[in-house]
Amino acid sequence: MKKKPYQVVFEDNHLLIVNKDPGILVQGDRTGDVTLLDVLKDYIKEKYDKPGEVFLGLVHRLDRPVSGLVVFARTSKALERMNEIFRKRLVQKTYWAVVRQKPPKDTDKLVNWLIKDEQKNQVTVYDYEAPKSQKAELSYRILGKINEHYLLEVSPITGRPHQIRAQLAHMGCPIRGDAKYGYDRVVADKKIYLHARRLYFIHPVKPAGAPDRPIICKAGLPNDPFWEEFLDLDDEQYKDKNMDFIFE
Repeated sequence: MKKKPYQVVFEDNHLLIVNKDPGILVQGDRTGDVTLLDVLKDYIKEKYDKPGEVFLGLVHRLDRPVSGLVVFARTSKALERMNEIFRKRLVQKTYWAVVRQKPPKDTDKLVNWLIKDEQKNQVTVYDYEAPKSQKAELSYRILGKINEHYLLEVSPITGRPHQIRAQLAHMGCPIRGDAKYGYDRVVADKKIYLHARRLYFIHPVKPAGAPDRPIICKAGLPNDPFWEEFLDLDDEQYKDKNMDFIFE
């Protein structure tokens, strides 16, 4: 049986959150390749024996070579409210990135402006507000170093296309395997070592009068010996590498 390119991390009547493998498209593009959205519609259709078209709304995206958490909405109400949560930045997102160059500081906040070239599907980074640019902000800290590579924990504040990849590269620290943004070579399967590790937000749908339901999801690392080397650098809040879902 062919391995599924995802693992379900959380699922209820309103949300479906999965840990995506690197290499699969989240949403369709000009390649026409199979997408995670289509695969998950088939999953819901089969699991719940649903006739007709399955509703599944995409809340946000991950780039094709990136792994980790992706949120989908199973109802229109949840989609509308999750879009509002992301628009208002009421979601906490944490990524792990592996870089070969040590950042200038152990922890810092990066503020840049990005312009995307749609034809090349690539962004250019500026240190000032250029015409038609979008402000991009993130913070990072170094978790540790193994075999000449550094593991960074990255918390994006804005949600711009290619933001983490481009901003880290602009700092002089391209992500391992990310030849598009300055790493010197591609790696197996053209993946890059950027992983959407953790999400925290308040569940968008609750019964009237019920308390808020905080959702904390954590995605296990891809099955990759290089990633495995960094598990011992995990800090206390991530010690249980086998726990893919936490609900409080």
